[in-house]
Order: sequence, then C-alpha cells, then structure tokens
Amino acid sequence: MKEKEPVNFTVLDLLSLELKEQNDLKLQCIAGRAGLSREISVPDLNRPGLALAGFYDSFAWERLQIFGRGESAYLHKIEEDGVAAQIYEKLFSYQIPCCIFTNDIRPTDLFIAAAEAVGCPVLTTELNSMELSIRIIRILHDIFAPKMIMHGVLVEVFGIGILLIGESGVGKSETALALIERGHRLVADDVVEIHCLNGSMLMGQGTNKVIGHHMEIRGLGIINVTHLFGVGAIRDKKQIQLVIQIEDWDPKKVYDRIGTDELTMEILGVKVPKLEIPVKPGRNLAIIIETAAMNERLKKMGYHSAREFNQNILRWLESESARTMYFSRDDY
Repeated sequence: MKEKEPVNFTVLDLLSLELKEQNDLKLQCIAGRAGLSREISVPDLNRPGLALAGFYDSFAWERLQIFGRGESAYLHKIEEDGVAAQIYEKLFSYQIPCCIFTNDIRPTDLFIAAAEAVGCPVLTTELNSMELSIRIIRILHDIFAPKMIMHGVLVEVFGIGILLIGESGVGKSETALALIERGHRLVADDVVEIHCLNGSMLMGQGTNKVIGHHMEIRGLGIINVTHLFGVGAIRDKKQIQLVIQIEDWDPKKVYDRIGTDELTMEILGVKVPKLEIPVKPGRNLAIIIETAAMNERLKKMGYHSAREFNQNILRWLESESARTMYFSRDDY
C-alpha cells in the first residue's frame, strides 16, 4: 500500500488531455504559449468579474479564470472608457494559471497583448460557460483526488466492484481468471490505482494503459484478457464497493460462520465492507465471491440475510412452540 505524491499538473497537461467526446473541453491556446508550463494547483474555477471592476480582496487568482459573455462585454466597455491598460496590468500582476474564454469568444487585441507581456496563457473553447465548468471541474477533481497504489486485483462481479487482496501467491489472479471465464470483468490486475472522489467514493483503475488488462498467471505467463475473452471482459475503472481478503486456511483462527460480524477496511479515509475468505482444497472461490457480490447488492437494497436469520431465531425462541419443545409442564 503506497500513497501517491502530490500532482504536478500544468496548463500544457490540461491541453494535452485525451478525453472522450462527452468530456472533451475543446480548448485551444491563442496567446501566452510561453506560460503553458504554469502549474494548476487547485481544482477550482473563478469568474473574475469583481477583479475586473477593481475589487481584489479574496481574489482567487490561483484558480482557472473563466471569461463568459458578461466578462467579455465588460472588457470591451473598459477599453472604450480608456481604463483597460491599468486594469489588465493589475489583473496580470497575479500569477494566474490561465484565462479561458467560452462560447468561442476571441478576446480583444489589448487583452491578448497584456497576457503575452507576462506569459499568461489565453485559451478559447466553443463550449458555453456552464458546460465548460461542469466538465473541467469533474476532470480536475478526478486528477487532484487523493490517490494510492495497492497490491491486488480489481474485478466487477454482478455490477459490484470487488478488490481482491492477500499475500503474493495466494491465488488472487487465478480467482479473477475464473470469474472472467464465468462472464465477469477485469479492471486491474496486480497493481490497482485508487482515487478518492468527493471524500466518500473509491474509484479503482489500472496504473498503466499499455500493460492494462493483462494478467500474470504462474506457470502460464502473461495473458491478454481482451484478446482471449473479448472487450466485454474488461473495464477501465470501477467503484470499489467490497474488499475480499484471500488468505491461507488457518485451523487456529475462528472465521465468521453467520455473517453478523461486519468488518471494514479504511482506504484513503473511506470505510469499505470487507470479507475474509480462507483458501482450502475443495472450496470454489469463484462461486463464493459471486455469492458475496449478490449478498452485498442485497445489503445495499436493505436486506441483510444474517440479521434476518438472527431475528427469526430470536422470535422463534420467544414463541409458544419453542417453549413447548424445550420445557415440560413441570418447568412452568
């Protein structure tokens, strides 16, 4: 288990992101290319309307500055009034990461010249301000989310993201392979990168796209899951909803046989349900894990099998039939 170092993310990295169409920011740099190495340190945005009006108290200069139709119209007004030069000088005296103009608006020549003078990148996008804000905040929060690396295998079983952990050689990859053969999906093998989103959700994925969706099986070597089982057998990322620790059978250890003991494992400050499954000849781990996934789904729907069983036993013990069975008339 290893926590990753803080993110070093620049404006150039933002422009270089390979995003799917629904997340594409459609950004283009039109000025200030000398400042593309400026670091983006916080995953937030700012509308600089108050700053342009001369109010700089609590100015969030470290955020990405978004210029929509209102801010652009105000830039034209201050240039007509002849006060733009002083306002731009004050604005760019801060180490702003970059300025982004939405709705395919091109900033004025005076604004571009002021940005070029200090090396502040100016970007444009055809997206409107709201759509850009939604997309870029989602992307930045994912990039800046707390991360860590764990040794294990992440699979999706009946829609539940299950992280298999345990000592090396205990059979995690072999168990995952059996699950894939039964129609479930592999997310990452051996090394899992975990992101904590919104402080409450853990998202797991592989650490490297080049070697992603490959598995190492002792005695067999490296196999490509995509080529062997098809694209339906893989997934890029998945929320971790259950942790299963696979361990060698210990005859001296008392294992939970009812299911009322609910174990949890804390990862990046988030508690995740945990099960301990011992390995022993004759135990079909794939079927056990499938059952654990379905049982976890039932729990999320409000049905807890072990608790209901316990309550039924208690109700029966209090019933007349139980007293008749275990007590004679002389005991009353």
